[in-house]
Amino acid sequence: MTASDKSARIMAQLDELYPAPPIPLDHTDPFTLLVAVALSAQTTDRKVNQVTPALFAEAPTPAAMALLPEERIRELIREVGLAPQKARHLSAMAKLLVERHGGEVPASFDALEALPGVGHKTASVVMAQAFGVPAFPVDTHIHRLAARWGLSDGTNVVRTERDLKRAFPESAWNRLHLQIIYFGREHCPARGHNPAACPICVWASEPADD
Repeated sequence: MTASDKSARIMAQLDELYPAPPIPLDHTDPFTLLVAVALSAQTTDRKVNQVTPALFAEAPTPAAMALLPEERIRELIREVGLAPQKARHLSAMAKLLVERHGGEVPASFDALEALPGVGHKTASVVMAQAFGVPAFPVDTHIHRLAARWGLSDGTNVVRTERDLKRAFPESAWNRLHLQIIYFGREHCPARGHNPAACPICVWASEPADD
């Protein structure tokens, strides 16, 4: 099987399993998505979805969050990992959105990554899911599966993102990002994984032909 054949088969199998994958983080607009993704670092999506309703009830917009004391933000998100640091970043991020961008989330990788607490992965998720711009955010699930499937060598997420963008058509990146996350959670866990029972690892772990 060639590398292109492998990518096509993986994509077909994921499309069959997850034809319309939902965004796992609850949100209503680009700002609430940005906040939810920023909170999700080292925290489960489930926990973020439990915490954000109270936060968004008090601060549904950048302007409202900019006025909320950092201590109150920290109290509202105390159950997520790194809450003090994230509260500080959310407060500063909201203020910069008001000052630099008129209270709107910019549809720009550079502008997003210039915000406190927003790295490349977070910016990629927002660009892909809020604005429909092709991106391939790499989280731990995607990094793990790309290596297991022989699509990248697992050295770092930068290389994984580059390799996945080469392996799949740009029109499928946003969909595949979500599909691989769901597949990793349901079929291909980090621990206790049985490749022989995994619908994709059972065949994709073999090296591709040149």
